This record gives sequence, C-alpha cells and structure tokens, in this order.
Amino acid sequence: MSAPTGDIGLIGLAVMGQNLILNMNDKGFTVVAYNRTTSKVDDFLANEAKGTNVQGAHSIQELVAKLKRPRKIILLVKAGPAVDSFIAQLEPYLEKGDIIIDGGNSHYPDSIRRTQELESKGLLFVGSGVSGGEEGARYGPSLMPGGSTAAWPAIKQIFQATAAQVNGEPCCDWVGETGAGHYVKMVHNGIEYGDMQLIAEAYDILKRGLGLQESEIADIFLKWNKGVLDSFLIDITANILKFNDDDGVPMVTKILDQAGQKGTGKWTAIAALDAGTAVTLIGEAVFARCLSAIKGERTRASKVIAGPQKEAFRGDKQQFIDDLEQALYASKIISYTQGFMLMRETAKELNWNLNYAGIARMWRGGCIIKSVFLGDITSAYEKNKNLESLLFDDFFNKAAHKAQPGWRRVIAQAVLWGIPTPAFSTALAFFDGYRSDVLPANLLQAQRDYFGAHTFKVLPGKENSKLIAGQDIHINWTGRGGNVSASTYSA
Repeated sequence: MSAPTGDIGLIGLAVMGQNLILNMNDKGFTVVAYNRTTSKVDDFLANEAKGTNVQGAHSIQELVAKLKRPRKIILLVKAGPAVDSFIAQLEPYLEKGDIIIDGGNSHYPDSIRRTQELESKGLLFVGSGVSGGEEGARYGPSLMPGGSTAAWPAIKQIFQATAAQVNGEPCCDWVGETGAGHYVKMVHNGIEYGDMQLIAEAYDILKRGLGLQESEIADIFLKWNKGVLDSFLIDITANILKFNDDDGVPMVTKILDQAGQKGTGKWTAIAALDAGTAVTLIGEAVFARCLSAIKGERTRASKVIAGPQKEAFRGDKQQFIDDLEQALYASKIISYTQGFMLMRETAKELNWNLNYAGIARMWRGGCIIKSVFLGDITSAYEKNKNLESLLFDDFFNKAAHKAQPGWRRVIAQAVLWGIPTPAFSTALAFFDGYRSDVLPANLLQAQRDYFGAHTFKVLPGKENSKLIAGQDIHINWTGRGGNVSASTYSA
C-alpha cells in the first residue's frame, strides 16, 4: 500500500462537516472524509468535493490508514454517546501520540473525562469549540481548542489556517488544559444568549415603547452598527427587520414568539451557580426564553392581568434612542465582564492556564458574537493579563460611567411602560451591586444565624469580647436558643 497522504481526517458529513472539509482543502490540506452512512462519502466526493484533493474512506480502518502520523481525526457528530462510540471505534487502529479532536458542542466535563481516559492510553484528545455556523465552517470559523497540550503543535498550523482571520491574526489559539476548549465555547454561547436577549429588548422598547415600525428600527440598528455596537448580531438584526414577506409585511412580525434553546446557555448558568459567580445576565437570558415558551399561559394572563396605562412618549425621541444605544453598550460590557469572571473562577478551581486576551482575540471574527468590542477586551487583557474585572480597565470603566445616565433613563422608562427588560435591568443591578462597598448581606447573615445558627463574621473595627475578628460567631438572638452553631454539626 502506498504511503498515507492525508493531513487530517474528519468524521461526520452533515453540512458543518462538509464545509469544514472544503475550507481545509482550500487552505492546502489533504482531508480524508468518513461518515457512518458510507453512501454520503461517495455523494460528497461526487458533488460538493468534486475536483478537490479530498479523499474518501469507507471504514474507520481505511480512514486511519490514509492519515500521516501523528494521525489527527476530527469528530463532527452529535454530542454525547456518539462521540464516545466513535472514540471506541478509532482506538484499536490508533498508535501512541495520535490525536482525536471533538469539534461538536460537547459539555466540558465530558472533555475533561475524555482527555484523561485517552492520555492514560497514550493517545491525545482535543475538545474544540467551533463557532460561526455553516458559513463560518466554510470560510473561517472561530476555533477554541483545548485538551492534551502536547497535541497543539501538531494541529496548530491546520487550525490557525482554517480559522477566520482578523487583521492578519487567526481567530484560533490554544485555550487550555482538559475541557477548557469546550468550556470557553460554552461561555461564548452563554454570552451569545445575553447579546441576543439585549437586542430583543431594545427592539421591544423601540416598537412597543416608541411605536416605531420595523423598517425604522432597522435603520437605527444600521446606524448603531457603525459605532461601538458594530457586530455580527446587530448587522443581522437590521437585515431581519428589513425583510418583508411576499405581502409586504415584515417577516419578523409573523414569527411565533416562542424561543428555542439547545442547552449551552443553560450550561453556562448552571456553571455560574456551581462556581458561585454572579453571571446574572446570561441567567436572565435563559429564563427569558423559558418565559417565552409558555405562550398559551402568557396569552391567558394578558387578558386578566393589567399593566400600566400606555402613554405616548413626550420626551426627546432621538435622545432616548441615543440613551438606548448606551444602555445596550453598557449592558453588553456587564455581560462580558461576568463571562470572563466566570472563566477566571473556573480556571482557578481546575488549574487551567487560560489566556484571556487570546480568548477575546478568538472571538473577534468567525463566530456569532464577533464584534469590534472584542478588540477592546483583547487590549484590556493584553495590558493586564491578571485583570480582575473589565470594569477595572480604564477604557471600560469610562464607557460604563458615560453610559450610566442614559442606561438608567431607559430602564426607568421601560418600567413605566410595563415593558420587561430582564437583561438590561439585571445588568444595571449587577453594576450597582458591584460598585457597592456595603450590601445588605449583613442582614441575610443575621437571619441565617437567627433561624439556623449558621454563624457570621464581624466587621473589622466592630470587635469586642463577644465579637472576635476572623471567627465564626453564633448569637443567641432570643435568649431561648442554645450556643451550638450549625457549623459544628457532624453528619
């Protein structure tokens, strides 16, 4: 048999898989394609891949045999058991140092497990986030690889050439150990939920609040897309709002207001709760989709629960629109602040060495949340790789302060109109909580100690013979309780 010539293999010939293969072929790499239904391989070679250097394989064994060492194989199959099934099928044919790459939307704990299992057998594993949809896969996605660090030198050239390019830099870099790649992709998707919810709330305010038509709102979004909000999602929103059905009615007004979700936003919210990190905006974005899902119940409620009497807006309409732009910008700053705080906490817990500037750089192009804004985040982390919060960076600190007055006016007006703004409102609530030296958690701790003997710590400077600095203290609040605190109970 002739020497293998394949640079990389790919399993899974759905649209994403086919487009990624064609993209890698365009960049000069020889890809070997395999699909469980092997007729798809022949169809692909005879149609979309006709005239390319793409090779086909009709079995796992043939796929592996056609690849140069170390063998590199991407799985683009449904997350979950299908990934484990293909790994098990590949293992008997692979040798030490060969690399299995999962490019699906896998949950990061699975990637941690797979890295450990395969490394124990002498193989390498990469769990890579892939963002950008079908078009991104074909012309340049954002790629977020993590896992076995030893695999990166072998895949770096292929991955960085295949990824989107911004100012000559690839939207791909090594993310970190074990499940870091899929973790960062999960947070990316959570931020995507937040961005989409904020835009939807801005649309609702302009439509129901100011009474503007879709074409007018589209023009506002197009203007915003030339400023600080320049992004893929703002751009496509303007296009959506301008799109009319055959009868001339905006298509968006005919779409059932029930949002679906695939679960990655929920994963981010759960991860935030597990980490004890206040990622409130993504959480509200997930809950907003949940609320939208009970359409029938909302329709019944709309007939029996009254809101405020709607009054025409009497202020300066253009000023209000400008305020809304600033509110959207400031809320977006908060969402990304929270997302990066979550990644930082998880990196500490799992001993990952995450490159935050690199992560922001990866998201500047090819992906759904790509925006000019991410260049500013990249700069912030390049200046200070240990930055605790984007709000401590001069650029974002000034931007948030500038946006504050309009941000508050917009939310206040939406409340008076009775228009829900869960994402805008929680962003401002986090901002106000984060900048508060004192929060009412002292009362919460007193309540917890009162009813459950959960103890509390005393403020510096408030110590006395009973209140000792640094100690867990329980007080007998009523004179009827005992002196044993909950912290001393043993199971």
